Amino acid sequence: MSQKVQIPWENRPENSSEVMWRSQNNPIISRYSIPSSNSIFNSAVVPFEDGFAGVFRCDNKAVQMNIFAGFSKDGKNWKINHEPIQMKAGNTSMIDSDYKYDPRVVYIEDRYWVTWCNGYHGPTIGIAYTFDFKEFFQCENAFLPFNRNGVLFPQKIDGKYAMLSRPSDNGHTPFGDIYISFSPDMKYWGEHRCLMKVAPFDQSAWQCTKIGAGTVPYLTKEGWLMFYHGVINTCNGFRYSMGAAILDEADPTKVLYRTKPYLLAPAAPYELAGDVPNVVFPCAALFNDEKDQVAVYYGAADTSVAMAFGHISEILEFIKNNSL
Repeated sequence: MSQKVQIPWENRPENSSEVMWRSQNNPIISRYSIPSSNSIFNSAVVPFEDGFAGVFRCDNKAVQMNIFAGFSKDGKNWKINHEPIQMKAGNTSMIDSDYKYDPRVVYIEDRYWVTWCNGYHGPTIGIAYTFDFKEFFQCENAFLPFNRNGVLFPQKIDGKYAMLSRPSDNGHTPFGDIYISFSPDMKYWGEHRCLMKVAPFDQSAWQCTKIGAGTVPYLTKEGWLMFYHGVINTCNGFRYSMGAAILDEADPTKVLYRTKPYLLAPAAPYELAGDVPNVVFPCAALFNDEKDQVAVYYGAADTSVAMAFGHISEILEFIKNNSL
């Protein structure tokens, strides 16, 4: 399951004992990295050809939300297209939407699939595929409104596509649990099951208000590793932090372990201050099994893109030893 690529990497700082640590170059993508942007954040990255490709949430200066393709040789220095992705018809002719935001990307079988929060009478999960990150083919929305944080598994489970999501309401949702759903054809979705619920306040308050799937699940020796976000509602508003869970390999509807303490929470200036303060929002992870490395891309304060690093084995042990 290793992604067989030289992923971006920085060693743990000498004065740090944290399980995950931030890039010293954060934020790696600033809010004004393309001429039209007000902010660039909550974006997805995958290995592609001899480097990396990504789909980026770029809100323009009218604060219209859309997704843009981009490319990088090293995963840190990015050239993001100046125009948003123009969808073509895939398995549907209904490709209009009011907005697109918070994309995820995964390679399954022969193509790259993109999921995002799609504006169709409220937020729902949009789906598209691409072979080259130049042409994108939009498919049917996966679910009814209202839903967010659609994240596909990188392979079929018992012959079916599987997706995590977070049913919600039409506003700044004050609730939310993670669900898993299945599809035979990436068009019709069903078998919806509640996977993970918010934590009790007295046990793990950082994830007591809502939780949502973050990165594409990655198969390890312990099961499917998935980074997710958790939210607490404070007197100063929502605070988003990052944790991780391990799902059963054969039956990912079973949560084996999930972090009681967070792995990363807003602390750096670019996470504390921005368009939406106090946000760490993971959307993508790159793995190198041979070197025991993972690099996580996350949105910082709904303003920029940042990175954090860790050793896969240490993260797995931390989750198991500090499970809710």
